[in-house]
Amino acid sequence: MQIAFYSLMPKEDTMIRHYTSVIIALGLALLFSVTPQLTNAADPIKLGAPLSTAFLYGWDAERGIKLAVEEINAAGGVDVGGEKRPFSVEVIDTRDLEPGVPVDDAIKAVEKLILQKEVDFLVGGPVRSEAALAVLDLLNKHKKVSIVTTGVLSPAYHKTIAENYDKYKYAFRISNEIVNIIVKEMMPVFEKFRADFGLERVHIMVQDVAHARKSGEVVDKFLTKAGFTVVSHDIYPTGNTDFAPGLLKSRRENADVLFIFMDMPETAILLKQWKSFKLKSLPFGFMSAAEQPDFWEASKGAAEYAVVDMINGGNAPAEITPWTMKFVNAYKKMWNKEPEGYGTSSSYMAVYALKDAIERAGTLESDKVVTALENIDLMGVYGRIRFDKKSHQVIPSTDPNEGAITGMIQWQDGKRVTFWPAAGAVGELMLPPWAKE
Repeated sequence: MQIAFYSLMPKEDTMIRHYTSVIIALGLALLFSVTPQLTNAADPIKLGAPLSTAFLYGWDAERGIKLAVEEINAAGGVDVGGEKRPFSVEVIDTRDLEPGVPVDDAIKAVEKLILQKEVDFLVGGPVRSEAALAVLDLLNKHKKVSIVTTGVLSPAYHKTIAENYDKYKYAFRISNEIVNIIVKEMMPVFEKFRADFGLERVHIMVQDVAHARKSGEVVDKFLTKAGFTVVSHDIYPTGNTDFAPGLLKSRRENADVLFIFMDMPETAILLKQWKSFKLKSLPFGFMSAAEQPDFWEASKGAAEYAVVDMINGGNAPAEITPWTMKFVNAYKKMWNKEPEGYGTSSSYMAVYALKDAIERAGTLESDKVVTALENIDLMGVYGRIRFDKKSHQVIPSTDPNEGAITGMIQWQDGKRVTFWPAAGAVGELMLPPWAKE
């Protein structure tokens, strides 16, 4: 029996080797049938996002960009001359909103995206005006198309492009956030205050930073010209934590409106003090902290009745175009909160604008994409997206069929309610009950 047992082993070993070779052959056949598909997979179109990621206007832009990329890739990608290619994103922290960080750091961050990460396009920032202006030469040197989506309040950006078109034609801005545009869009809201409630006396309160001081000066000038009375004009240092003296002064001066232009989180303290004093004046302006959907909790409800300029429509629920609430709901699903600040919808739309331009150009070649962007006519989250062909600034409007519209919200019962322009409104402006009394 033992001899018989050993005599069977060679036969079994032969069978094992036979089946093993069959399995290996099948595996190799399967591998070679798949390999061509893997090696021929389309290379991604690389987007570089230079952003100050520790700040609202950095992280909300990043989230808007990534949402658009996910949607576009899920739908098949970008058609580049008949080839479908996905987007990929490289985010780099420019730190350009951090105090004391030199502009040169932002330039190096963008240079790293271009030279080391080899991105095809830039979207997002830099966020700080000085940094964005300094990067213009880098864009020209490497012929990289850039769409600024957040920050860069200075009108010098698009003026520089218009005055040096051949040199800086690769730069675009898809956001309405420029001091002169912001103020012009605020004036109809002041007129609404006067027409609906008779509010005419304004106390200006701004932060001691260049863009806020300039905005305060321009608002003061516009209000005076329009027949409003500016009762006070105060400037507060960044980080100020006590606004009581100014608020009590506004009470003595019978101010109807508190015009606030601040991007510091201490605006939560300002509103808490305003509410505790039960001032009849209505807080209105640019308050970055008050843009965020969780500001209600941060201010412990003191945000109620505050009116906030969200810069671009769609950064809070609105009914501007069929795409607006689609974006709001998709953002909430992906990030577990509503859009957070003014850079959100514009960053999202920048990716779709690039997709549209690339597909019409049929190439990633920079000069052809520039021409395609100059001729874009795309209905998006906050209206019709078109660029001025010389300055490359998105064309603003109060009519979404004509241009990119802003969004003004009022905090009501824990929610951000868009009330202006009428094209996107989902509610009506309200006065605090103690103001009516």
